[in-house]
Amino acid sequence: MGIAGKLTPEQLHSFHSQGFIVIESFSSPDEIDAMRRRMDQLLDGFDCSTAASIFSTRNQQQLTDDFFYESAEKISFFFEEKAFGEDGNLKQAKQLSINKVGHALHELDPVFKTFSCSEKLSSLMLSLGYKRPVIIQSMYIFKQPGIGGEVVPHQDNSFLYTEPPTCTGLWLALEDATILNGCLWAILGSHKNGLVRRFIRGDEGVYFDRPSPSYDDKDFVPIEVKAGSLVVLHGDLIHQSFENQSPKSRHAYSLHVVDTAGCKWDKENWIRRKVDPEPLYES
Repeated sequence: MGIAGKLTPEQLHSFHSQGFIVIESFSSPDEIDAMRRRMDQLLDGFDCSTAASIFSTRNQQQLTDDFFYESAEKISFFFEEKAFGEDGNLKQAKQLSINKVGHALHELDPVFKTFSCSEKLSSLMLSLGYKRPVIIQSMYIFKQPGIGGEVVPHQDNSFLYTEPPTCTGLWLALEDATILNGCLWAILGSHKNGLVRRFIRGDEGVYFDRPSPSYDDKDFVPIEVKAGSLVVLHGDLIHQSFENQSPKSRHAYSLHVVDTAGCKWDKENWIRRKVDPEPLYES
């Protein structure tokens, strides 16, 4: 039996060919249950009257507030755009109104840190060629029933840029992800065309350095996966997800990893940490 997390030559070929792979049963039911129960506890303890930030990949002006910047080294709660009524109050319980929690669960919460720093995850990154990988951000994504918003086509390297580019996305399904409840979609092989644009943090806030290209929905393929599956995404792969219009949620835990050996974290990225993250390993 092989080392847990280590990719086979066939998996590596598929990753480099199509820009992503799915590793089924990467996470055990016990691990999934532990993360979901822990998030329930975090939500129960969250006072939604003290902080509210609506997460949107469309409205970049919102992303300029200090709440967003500071979330890089905190556990922060972001609401769905459609969570509030015209009176400014939540339309349903806070547990059904949160878009995501980020961006330092992997560092600050013991349950999420256990998975994020596991040997199998380090083995995965080692087989992808990483020399000194760090997890630069983590997110628990809810994709709430009925109001779970779309994530427009994007590349992870746009937001988490190193020179040379090294970002890899790790997307763990905590529930089955289907077309109906808003699974990931990707353009196969699109990573081979390189990075399209950068997401820059400047003096006046954050912005993209060029407009988004137009994409044809028929070029995307759905990535439907069972709970426990890990989707490994090349940083230049163009991917998206649509609104969840079903009555079922689509919880996921997402990590983004960059290398810190032989490359440089770009100072124009939105994440500007006060303390450098600890590497998963050094080789």
